[in-house]
Amino acid sequence: MRTLNWKQSRSYLAAGMLALGATLTLMPVEPAVAQVRGLPDFTELVEAVGPSVVNIRTLEKVKAGAAGSADEQMLEFFRRFGIPVPPNMPRAPRPDGGQPDEDQPRGVGSGFILTADGLVMTNAHVVEGADEVLVTLTDKREFKAKIIGTDKRTDVAVVKIEATGLPAVKIGDITRLKVGEWVMAIGSPFGLENTVTAGIVSAKQRDTGDYLPFIQTDVAINPGNSGGPLLNMRGEVVGINSQIYSRSGGFQGISFAIPIDEATRVADQLRSTGRVTRGKIGVQIDQVSKDVAESIGLGKPQGALVRGVEAGSPAEKGGIEAGDIITKFEGKAIDRATDLPRMVGNVKPGTKTAITVFRRGTARDLNVTIAEVEEEKTVRRTRAPESKPPVAGPAQAIGLMVSELPEALKKELKIKGGVKVDASEGSAARAGLREGDIILAIANTEVANVKDFEAVLARIDKSKVVNVLFRRSDIAQYALIRPAR
Repeated sequence: MRTLNWKQSRSYLAAGMLALGATLTLMPVEPAVAQVRGLPDFTELVEAVGPSVVNIRTLEKVKAGAAGSADEQMLEFFRRFGIPVPPNMPRAPRPDGGQPDEDQPRGVGSGFILTADGLVMTNAHVVEGADEVLVTLTDKREFKAKIIGTDKRTDVAVVKIEATGLPAVKIGDITRLKVGEWVMAIGSPFGLENTVTAGIVSAKQRDTGDYLPFIQTDVAINPGNSGGPLLNMRGEVVGINSQIYSRSGGFQGISFAIPIDEATRVADQLRSTGRVTRGKIGVQIDQVSKDVAESIGLGKPQGALVRGVEAGSPAEKGGIEAGDIITKFEGKAIDRATDLPRMVGNVKPGTKTAITVFRRGTARDLNVTIAEVEEEKTVRRTRAPESKPPVAGPAQAIGLMVSELPEALKKELKIKGGVKVDASEGSAARAGLREGDIILAIANTEVANVKDFEAVLARIDKSKVVNVLFRRSDIAQYALIRPAR
């Protein structure tokens, strides 16, 4: 092995560095993308959009309290920190002996100008229950606002002030919004007007409600920001700041905004009729798990599992049954169960719509006429008539004892057939089946009675997972009976 002394090593090292330097000078240096783009500058956006954002204060009329003065220190605490005074707290009488003021502060929120003639959009919870709504512009002008309409389901409200020539916002295209994109919020957190915060889009299509696929961001949002705009770097409104996820009550890095396309759809109805009309088909739905999808031959977990069908509903009239999996609505695929309520809700009542369901291993196309959403009805539950004695047989191999269903019970439940579970143990019990459940199908095959049930059991491979569609009260669901080990 050759060993170099210090002088040789130094001369070789110097020569090597010289050669390396010569090589490096010939190679173009490409700066990092982040260095080229730099961090965003929001100053021009704030100047352009800031005047379109408003502060909203609400008042409520409170009856005079009982005799006696209120705790002035407690009232001062509420005033100092901008907390609405509880309506049941007695207030001290005025020095002139008159009744206490009736208009009491209720809350503070934000909003933004939709049209130059004074239409303002905000959250429904900002103005809900208010007797008076006050809108303050950035130029300090204040107006009493009239509530045009509110929608609790989407938390969207539209109010009107008597003014003209106002700076209206630009509405953005939500389909162009990307995860990781910079966004900015303007609002009145804790009553501090015209406060600007910024961050990025953390996720889209975040499911936290029946009708809304929220935009998730890490923009700092606090009480008072509600109803304010979420803006992209083009100065367009892409959402309404509405909720935060928090264990402390304050901002913890996760905020949710209502997508502006959903909000404007609601706002248009509120402006035209003062209320929102939604479609319904009358089903109770659930997610489709991976195990169930594979077991019934659906392939991947998709669609909405129908757990129950409302009596007399469009779904029942259209032929949808408990246990069906709705895979398409108006030709559009349903990836998640939560997609279905939004799709149906956006259809005008009275519209005839095509629905595709997956039933017993095959796809079926049905036609359903959409009805209008009404107040939720209480489900009536009745005690099931006594059934015939349980029948022992092949069902015991999977831990079940079943019996025939009385005709009266079939008629009451509006089902064509099935068997009643009288005892469940072993594999069946581990799958979740229990006494009183009604089995409608097994291994993707409908069963009309015990004879059918036993015939299916006799020919299936019990060393594999067996899917069972059963009904418990008014709810249908799947169980997967796995072979004993």
